[in-house]
Amino acid sequence: MNTFTTVLAILVALEHLYIMMLETFAATSERTSSVFGISIDKLNDKNISTLLKNQGVYNGLIAVLMCIAVFQHDLLWTRLLLAYVVLVAVYGGLTSKPSIILKQGGLAVVGLICSFI
Repeated sequence: MNTFTTVLAILVALEHLYIMMLETFAATSERTSSVFGISIDKLNDKNISTLLKNQGVYNGLIAVLMCIAVFQHDLLWTRLLLAYVVLVAVYGGLTSKPSIILKQGGLAVVGLICSFI
């Protein structure tokens, strides 16, 4: 696995850890409200808070799996996880906010491309 792919995959993992932190540990914070464009009143709703925390666990696990793949120098699994992140970002962009495609999927796209160079 080349250095660019390694660095970009680690950055994708860090991005997902940051998202996990916002969704799980700071679910009702002003920063979370700003990042996701959801009012603090809505973030304080028990159902929304629970959904965000569940989504945060997903993002944390993606980060952990990405780190495992990278540190084991497993190019196949690194590519699969980067592709998964891209697909989820495209889905989020099509169903929620188009900016998600670039914000969540941008680094993963570049990392995936670099993995083939």
